[in-house]
Amino acid sequence: MPELPEVETTRLGLLPRLQGRTLKRIVVRNPRLRWPVPDELAAQLVGQTLHGLTRRGKYLLFDFGAVSQIVHLGMSGSLRFVEPDEPAALHDHVDWLFDDGTTLRLRDPRRFGAVLWTDDVACHPLLAHLGPEPLTPDFDAAYLHAQCQRRNAAIKQVIMDAQVVVGVGNIYASESLFHAGIRPATAARRLTRPACARLVASIKQVLTAAIAAGGSSLRDYVHSSGELGYFQLQTRVYDRAGLPCKTCATPIRRIVQGQRASFYCPGCQR
Repeated sequence: MPELPEVETTRLGLLPRLQGRTLKRIVVRNPRLRWPVPDELAAQLVGQTLHGLTRRGKYLLFDFGAVSQIVHLGMSGSLRFVEPDEPAALHDHVDWLFDDGTTLRLRDPRRFGAVLWTDDVACHPLLAHLGPEPLTPDFDAAYLHAQCQRRNAAIKQVIMDAQVVVGVGNIYASESLFHAGIRPATAARRLTRPACARLVASIKQVLTAAIAAGGSSLRDYVHSSGELGYFQLQTRVYDRAGLPCKTCATPIRRIVQGQRASFYCPGCQR
């Protein structure tokens, strides 16, 4: 699933080509995504100029002035630039055509993504209850420690909760906990303030490195240019069960938490 680094990488790839461009046409081939594409989407957006493109958690926010378009890539979605006359494939559900001929295409094989619009981003039900962005000052040791003190859940589940902090997906949670020296099954309420400080620093470090590397390529994720992300080549524990830890040579272990695989080093993570 595209997480914060993949979505941010996509945003950075789209912005230079789309900012300041006027939307001339929207083609919706299949409106049956996770939430149906609204019938009035074209009426709201066509003829409007894109002022900016931001991100909130895993949601891309296309700022058209009075209204904003919300795009979520779901489990396997991607946004790519294509030639205006390039035929659509089976899973190419939405095209945006701009005034300079630029064509943006949404491909979503599983149809778990979303293309919506809103005139109030802050109050939209998908965005209103999200936690802080992990790379901002709002996400610090004091905040995380306060959140952990009232939770009995495992710390990996807590940092993957978008109402606590957005964008820390499965790969990045496992990697961050490794760098912080914390086992994924540790009860959140047991974390001390110094442990939370280490974990916050690790999350910021791992996400920053993932963005710099272009995200992680699992299944169908690619950049807006069609290139793959390479962060997965840098992982220390994720998907390395049975292999020696790169730090202490202890075999990496795999457990299942919330139907997701977690990986950790018994030697480095206490």
